[in-house]
Order: sequence, then structure tokens, then C-alpha cells
Amino acid sequence: MNTNEQLIHQFYQAFQNKDYKTMQSCYADDARFSDAVFQNLDAAQARAMWEMLIKRGKDLQLEYHNVQANETNGSAEWIATYTFSATGKKVINHIKANFIFKNGKIIKHTDQFDFYKWARQALGFTGLILGWTGFVKKKVRQTAMKNLDNFMNKSK
Repeated sequence: MNTNEQLIHQFYQAFQNKDYKTMQSCYADDARFSDAVFQNLDAAQARAMWEMLIKRGKDLQLEYHNVQANETNGSAEWIATYTFSATGKKVINHIKANFIFKNGKIIKHTDQFDFYKWARQALGFTGLILGWTGFVKKKVRQTAMKNLDNFMNKSK
């Protein structure tokens, strides 16, 4: 196993153990993170996002597999199972992660998942009817960023 594969394992094992500090240490200071909800976060925002998700995700469970990496790129697949706090609905989200590494740290992390499938689970009937629309995606993104900004401001 090369060092970047070890880094991915370290990241997800820390996630499983709800150890956000170790997760945060895996990122370079100029890292970027994006997924369908949290887009184009800088390193400080990405680190805070993982802390927020772990602290708020009381029943969060995580599995990961198919870790692959070379000197510059890597990937993994992971499944997050949790209760979405805004609705109390259970979510099982299947995610494909892609990484770019530099100097033994994650410099770019992109998670991909089916937003509509997530919305149907997390938002219930609203997600079923409107989860595919740009309006719902935009609203979810705005709410998530507002929650992250509030979390970061309280942590200062």
C-alpha cells in the first residue's frame, strides 16, 4: 500500500471513529473540496464542514471500500448512513470520492453522489416531487453554506 492509499484509509478510518481532527490533518492548507451540496470549499471550510457533520451526525455510520491511489491521484467509494437532522429522515448515501495529492496531503477532494436520490431520502415527499429541480438544489446548497458559516463563526 502506497502512502496516498494509506492517507485515504487514515481519512476514512478517522471518519468512522468521528475523529474530525485527524480528518482535518489530511488536507493541505490550500486544499479544495466540492460535492453536490458543498461546492468549492477552501481548506478551512472543508475542515470545518467535516467537524460540523461529525458533531451533528449523532447516528452517522460510515463504510468505505475500493481505495486506490498512485503518486498524484486517488479514489474511494463510501456509504454514509445517518438521520438528516432537518427532517428526521434516514439517509443512505453512496458516494464516489476522487482525490489529488501533493506532498503527502489531499490538495483536491471531490465527492460525487446522486443528488435526486439523496433528496428523495432526506426531504421525503418534497424531495420526491421537486428534488430534481435546480430550485431545490440551490436551496439545499444555500442552507448548507449558511449552516457552515454559522458553525465556523461560533467556533471562533
